[in-house]
Amino acid sequence: MTATSRPRSRRRRLVRVARAGVAALIALLLIALLAGAAYELALPSVSDAQMKVAAIVKAHHGTIGTPPVPSKLADAVVAVEDEHFFSNVAVNVLDGMGRAAVASLHGGGDPGGSTIAQQLAKQLYGRGSGFGAKLEEVGLGVKLSMSYSRARVLSMYLNAGYYGNGYWGDVAAARGYFGVDPRHLDWSEAAMLAGLLQAPSAYDPFQHYGTGKQRQRHVLDQLVANGYLSGAKADVAYRAPLPLQHASGLHAGRD
Repeated sequence: MTATSRPRSRRRRLVRVARAGVAALIALLLIALLAGAAYELALPSVSDAQMKVAAIVKAHHGTIGTPPVPSKLADAVVAVEDEHFFSNVAVNVLDGMGRAAVASLHGGGDPGGSTIAQQLAKQLYGRGSGFGAKLEEVGLGVKLSMSYSRARVLSMYLNAGYYGNGYWGDVAAARGYFGVDPRHLDWSEAAMLAGLLQAPSAYDPFQHYGTGKQRQRHVLDQLVANGYLSGAKADVAYRAPLPLQHASGLHAGRD
């Protein structure tokens, strides 16, 4: 073999190895897609999701919110809970799978941010903790995303959520905390309610006003980061007095 032919032979081997690697990767991706599709088909139907939401609200003597989705509260919740919510389904699914993997590394606990569809799946179909349960939530979240419009998923999430102090659903929460319907919330009020969904007791503005204001600031910062608000408007919203319905919540309950 001549000196010239040896590099050519090496290049041909490298090309064959690269092609084999690409073929193996494609095969693995196809297997993963087929396995994912089979898993999705094996999961329960989500056709009863709206009925389950209605049952939750009724059980807690609440009121179902009607379309359209309250814009400021919706934007605040999406900004702080799931900034990729309005991306295509594939992006949302990958995001949810990544969060599930992180959860498994944390011993099955929620590391602090499932997708909105995944959180809704947990509210409606939750079956315990652990990686298996988390994976099922991801799968059911995908089904919800593919079965209902984004607006409908968000509406169900806002209706089924717990906001503390016995307020289930955004209608009860907006009326209970501020005496208005959700569509009449200003940015200050919407940011406060959106922040409650993660930990309603910890951020309760009646009992832990200072902590609640810190959470509100975080929500407003996320609204700025995601292009919903300017920094100046966020500062104005943060400084605005909160017209809480319980006067004692502004004084005795502060941290």
